[in-house]
Amino acid sequence: MDYEITPEDVKGKLDASQAFTLLDVREPWEFETARIEGAKLIPMGDVPSRAHQELDPEDHIVVVCHRGIRSMNVTVWLRQQGFEKAQSMRGGIDAWSRRVDEKVPTY
Repeated sequence: MDYEITPEDVKGKLDASQAFTLLDVREPWEFETARIEGAKLIPMGDVPSRAHQELDPEDHIVVVCHRGIRSMNVTVWLRQQGFEKAQSMRGGIDAWSRRVDEKVPTY
């Protein structure tokens, strides 16, 4: 499984009601500003202390941040922890806003 997934592929999974965890690793103020419906917020700094309690290593996890940098770092860390189906959404919520859902604000 690739380390990245496109926003369009994530939208396709949502539209098809495919089961996966959408993990938003931005800060709470960012999450309040713009978010994808159904996303679970665990700020990047909290992931190491919360991942094993709140995430299932068997789940497909799509990690989202602002532009894709933090989400890739978290994806790499999750993979090292045994979450083999973790992927970073390429371009973050910024790309989602521009290419998938213009109702989600850019910031």
